[in-house]
Parts: sequence; C-alpha cells; structure tokens
Amino acid sequence: SEREKQEQIEVQKEKQRELILQLKTQLDDLETFAYQEGSYDSLPQSVVMERQRMIINELIKKLDMDLSEDIATLSPEELRQRVDAAIAQIVNPARVKEQLVEQLKTQIRDLEMFINFIQDEVGSSGKAEDGHCECAGRKDGGGSYKPNTRPSGNRVNPEDARKMRETGLHLMRRMLAVLQIFAVSQFGCATGQIPRTLWQKDQASKDYSPLIKKLELSVERVRQLAMKHQQEDHVISSSDLQDIPLGGRDELTLAVRKELTIALRDLMAHGLYASSQGMSLVLAPIACLIPAFTSSPQTMHPWELFVKYYNTKNGQAFVESPARKLSQSFALPVTGGVAITPKQSLLTAIHTVLTEHDPFKRSADSELKALVCMALNEQRLVSWVNLICKSGALVQSHYQPWSYMANTGFESALNVLSRLSNLKFNLPVDLAVRQLKNIKDAF
Repeated sequence: SEREKQEQIEVQKEKQRELILQLKTQLDDLETFAYQEGSYDSLPQSVVMERQRMIINELIKKLDMDLSEDIATLSPEELRQRVDAAIAQIVNPARVKEQLVEQLKTQIRDLEMFINFIQDEVGSSGKAEDGHCECAGRKDGGGSYKPNTRPSGNRVNPEDARKMRETGLHLMRRMLAVLQIFAVSQFGCATGQIPRTLWQKDQASKDYSPLIKKLELSVERVRQLAMKHQQEDHVISSSDLQDIPLGGRDELTLAVRKELTIALRDLMAHGLYASSQGMSLVLAPIACLIPAFTSSPQTMHPWELFVKYYNTKNGQAFVESPARKLSQSFALPVTGGVAITPKQSLLTAIHTVLTEHDPFKRSADSELKALVCMALNEQRLVSWVNLICKSGALVQSHYQPWSYMANTGFESALNVLSRLSNLKFNLPVDLAVRQLKNIKDAF
C-alpha cells in the first residue's frame, strides 16, 4: 500500500544518513591515522574545517555581521554583499577622516597664499594716495623740489584696495568658520579650551614640597589640640565663640580656620587655573595646534573648584528635590535608612555653605573655611577632598600638567589629612556670618 511504501522510503533515508555518518567517521579516522603515521602530509579534513570555522566566527564578531539567517539559504552573491557592507563600516570612516585632513591642509595653504597676495597688493599701492610718489622727487638748480609725476605701473586704486580688503576679510571669516567646525569635530577642542601644555612655568613655582610641609605642620597642630581637649574630657566646640574670649579651646578653631584651611587651600591651588571663557575667532579653530601661547592663565580659588563640582553634579536639584524637602521638614531620614554616600553629603554641605554665605557676600576663603569645619565635624574631610581629586573632568580642565594634583593625584596629602579622621569635632560653621545674621535678625 501507499503507507507501506512511504515507511520503506523513510527507513531507506535513515539508513542512508547513518551510512553517510559512518563513512565520514571512518574517513576522519583514516586521515588522522595516516597523518599520525607520516604517510599523509596534509592535516585531516576535520581539523582544517574546525580551524576555518573558528576563523570565520572571529571575523563575524569583529565585522559585526548579521548572519542570523541560515547560510544555506543565502546565495554566494548575497554573502559577498554582506561581507562588503561590514568591511565598509570599518574602512569608510577612516578614509573620510583622511580626506577631511587633506582638505583642511589644502584650505590652510590656500588661505596663506591669499593672505600673502592681499598683503603684497596693499603694500604695492604706495604710501601716497594723491596720484604721485614723492620718493622719486628731485631738486632743480634753484633748490625747489619737483616730485616725479610719472604714474607707477604697480599702483592700485585706493577704492579697489578697500574692496579687496573687504573681500579678503569676508573669505577669511568663512574659512575660519569651516576650520572651527572641523577642529571641534575632529580634534575635540572648542572655544574656551586652550591646551594646558602651552603655558610655561618657572621651576621655582613647580616645587610643592614646602606646601606639603606646611600642611603636615598644620595637621599635626590641629591633631595635638584636639587630643588635648579630648584628654581633658572637653567637647571640641566653639559654638559659643561670641561669649568666650579667644584662647583655650577656641585655639582649636583658629588653628583649623587660619592654618589647616590655608595650607590645604595653597596646596590645592598649586597649578590651578580658570579656563578661558572666550577666544578670538582666529585662535579658536586651531587652539589644539598652536605652537605657543604667550598670555598666562588666570588663577582660580580652590573653593570655586568645589562649586564647579556642585554645579556639574546638579547639586541644587539634588538638595532641593521634593523628597529631601519633605524629609527635612518632618525630620525624617532622607534616604530611608540607607547610608548617605560621600557624594551626597558633599553636595549637601556645599549647598549649605552657599546658602548661608552668599547672601552676605563672604569671600571664597570664608566659604572654604566653613566647608573644612563641616567636613571635620562629619569626619569626611578625606572623602570630600578625594571626590574632587577623582573628578577627571575638573582636574584635566583646571590643573596644569606640572601641578601637584595632576602629578600625584593628591595621594600624600590625603594620607596626611587622614590623621584627623578618627577625631571628633564640633567646630562652628557659620563663624564668618554669625554676627551678620544676628544683625539681620535684630532688624
């Protein structure tokens, strides 16, 4: 019957598949044996195919090819097109970049030639614009001076020279705009960014060892004063500084504000500069390629570095979020029992200092002193300074290559500051604005 014939055909196909597998296995075994005995020079076919499969898989990964479909369903031409498209994704961007660089070089050469041409034409017009040149004059026998009125062949009409200058300036503006766009897209430099290697500094100012020594002395003095008060069972506090004359335990506050903070400020200010907010149109597109830059960078206060960190991390949005506002209003844990990270505590501290000191126009030194006092109170001085040191964008944008921060990562200074980490402080944070706040409250 038809059913029996179909079953016989299926049985026959299964026997054929088994026979094919058996023959392949025997052939592989025979090739392997012959290769091991030395009577067969080539590698066994199974080994060759395995290595080829490994190479093909690696190429597919590197080229990011999409071969999710069965290869058997694709024709050789379709496979060739897939491979060409994958290779083009890697090769074409490199070729385009090379072409852009060549175009930039050609445009720069053309611009230089055009500028030289404009200078030659304008210079050849002569100093006189009244139609004659006085330099070729001569004196007659009576001593009177007679200028040579013969027109010069190279003279250019003043109106034509003015039009040429306007045309040249217009072309240069267009060329510089193209150069700026290319420089931003290819070299990563833009207006306001100047390579830090362009500024030179004398060797005397590069030596930061006196600053390290100064920081060590101030830390040791603060540590001794703090331990002295702890041994006497006194709380390290200066909250009643208005009512207590200077001296005694207030000596600790003065040491922190006038010695420790100043030493930390000077060390953080080593090689610190404010990046330029603007640059001329001529220098902007080629700022990364300028061989020398004569103007010196403006200095920057370390407190401004903390403020920039606060702004880049969206500190105001974090501190003034509705959840934090409600939690502070009802004296509830802000993070729901989760430990506050150093970053969160630093953003909150900077916000507090800015809120209390900015309305009274306090100096950057006063605000930095308040932040250091708050850091000692919370035992987070090392972690807060370390956050600034590990902020790569700030360090690269505002520190010279020879600075202490860029060279050492502030490691030794952090080790020195860690000597104060196990001490408990209760220093005043609003010392610089306390009297002003009291006056304001009185009115």
